[in-house]
Amino acid sequence: MIVCGDNSLAQRLARELATVYGQRVTVVLPSLRGGDQGPQIAALTAEPRLEVTAVQARVPDEAALREAGIERAAALALTSGDDQLNIHAALRARRINPGIRLVIRMFNRTLGRYLEDLLDRTIAARVPGLDQSAVDASTTVLSDADTAAPSLVAAAVVGSDKIIQADGLLLRAKDRTIGTADRRNPLCTLALQPDTPDSDEGDVYTAPGDRDGPVLLPDPRDLEGLPDDRGTVVLEAITRRSDQPGAPARVPRLPVGTFFSGRLRAALLSLTAVVVLLAAANWYVTRETPLHAAYVTLLDVMSINDPALEGTTWEQLLQLLGALAGTALLPLLFAVVLESYGTFRQAAALPPPPRGIERHVVLLGLGKVGTRVLDRLLELGVPVVCIERDPEGRGVAMARARRVPTLIADVTEDGVLEEAGIARSRALLALTSDSGTNLEAVLYARQVNPGLRVVMRLFDDEFAASVYRTLRDTYPGAQTRSRSVSALAAPAFAGAMMGRQVLGAIPVGRRVLVFAAVPVAGNRLLEGRTVGEAFRPGAWRILALDTAPPDRRRADLGAFPGDRAGHAGHAGHAGHAGQLTYTLTGDLSWRLHDGYLMTAGDRVVVAATREGLGILLAGTEERGADAGAGTPAG
Repeated sequence: MIVCGDNSLAQRLARELATVYGQRVTVVLPSLRGGDQGPQIAALTAEPRLEVTAVQARVPDEAALREAGIERAAALALTSGDDQLNIHAALRARRINPGIRLVIRMFNRTLGRYLEDLLDRTIAARVPGLDQSAVDASTTVLSDADTAAPSLVAAAVVGSDKIIQADGLLLRAKDRTIGTADRRNPLCTLALQPDTPDSDEGDVYTAPGDRDGPVLLPDPRDLEGLPDDRGTVVLEAITRRSDQPGAPARVPRLPVGTFFSGRLRAALLSLTAVVVLLAAANWYVTRETPLHAAYVTLLDVMSINDPALEGTTWEQLLQLLGALAGTALLPLLFAVVLESYGTFRQAAALPPPPRGIERHVVLLGLGKVGTRVLDRLLELGVPVVCIERDPEGRGVAMARARRVPTLIADVTEDGVLEEAGIARSRALLALTSDSGTNLEAVLYARQVNPGLRVVMRLFDDEFAASVYRTLRDTYPGAQTRSRSVSALAAPAFAGAMMGRQVLGAIPVGRRVLVFAAVPVAGNRLLEGRTVGEAFRPGAWRILALDTAPPDRRRADLGAFPGDRAGHAGHAGHAGHAGQLTYTLTGDLSWRLHDGYLMTAGDRVVVAATREGLGILLAGTEERGADAGAGTPAG
């Protein structure tokens, strides 16, 4: 496995491949002594139990790729934040090794789809007769921001970051006790929580009798006889409530009244009323038709009619009154033009937070991750106020186009969070790339609003755990989440490099359960076994069966319903007062009977620990055990 990049995702991905899947990994990076993650990657190469090597090159050019062994490599991951650099490297790699599996990090999703099609067509042209299913799996374009966005949004909206998407259905891991676990008809039990308060920050898998950490994917028999107040983590489908008819979303429109001020509208109405009265008087005096009277009156108002020298006294008086009304017309029209111009200028600018806004989400940072999170929040109908320091940030254009209240300011300055309405907000999402800025904003926001739900982006695990414990102890009544985007994205990238589709990852404390779509064909741990026989407590569990015919199966089960990659109409969604609602539709069949016999044509969705997924992908317990020896599960 070859990983190109000098960033947190590259470092975590290299560790994931080496420790969980037992792969030989070569990292291509500028320097092991400096850069973003050079020393951390150097530490991986120094661990004797890991097969990690490094190639130092300024860019992943052809010479660097050949030195890394691109001709013999099974997969290549390009993790740079520069889309153009990743495209160049992918084209070089495909030319050198047409059969290599490519996993490319790209922010531009449209360009990513075109690139997938281009690279797959390339391998199909260079290797005639290649199986189409292999071509579909040869190139995968992923975005770390897209991978992490659902968890971050769920943490802010419903107080949980344990969310995945599968076939247009939104699933969440919910903390419940054994006594209340059946309240929402859960799909399965993902974890059994111990009764120690700090257990959710552990790092190793524990057995049912261990009190130091949660039991991941427990055997249902282990739950029997336990007290009803014992904590569990169950998997639930977020379904549409019966009282929500699911009416189509209204198209936002700008009211006409917002173009002109109240005084200007009153003046226009008054002038119109005067003209109407003059026209009526003219019709009464001249006894002409109403249309002719209105026409003559308008000519008088605009001072373009001949003097009524031969007319009656009343006609001359009406003409003078019309001319007097006309003197107010020109400045009034000038005021209309100025106010309209000012209104359109304000429409092109970022709107400020409305006065009195409440129950909204304050989003700090409109970079790659913040932009994706903002997109998801708006799709769910959640009110948002954004704060971004850079006026040219990635998400500023989206905020301007969608009329999202946004402050261009440094959040560390006094009064910025107050202007964003932090005291009346429901949650703060601190998603800048600076952990210090995120922590400072969260600490200040907690002083203003002690019960505020906060989600902050932190990279260092030990630092995040310390912050989590401190904030939880200081503010026991509030919800705090600290997550790393690279930690949430690494399992998906690693799974794609192994040739399997990872739908998402749900953290349990500081650990991760991975959800993946796995073909049954050729897998000795699945093919020819029933669902009950294939279940391995603490390692993996079969959750769903893809009922679509093999030739009509969706290539991406994890696509968001609004994305082009998904099928339109598979799922509907709505956001009402921040509540996520989804319909139970799609090709996945959940709650499989333990006696269902899996055959070669099946594809299943599994929940697994990272070590368990490595064993399952290997297809045999012996290879998986050797690959995962000495590594923690989960």
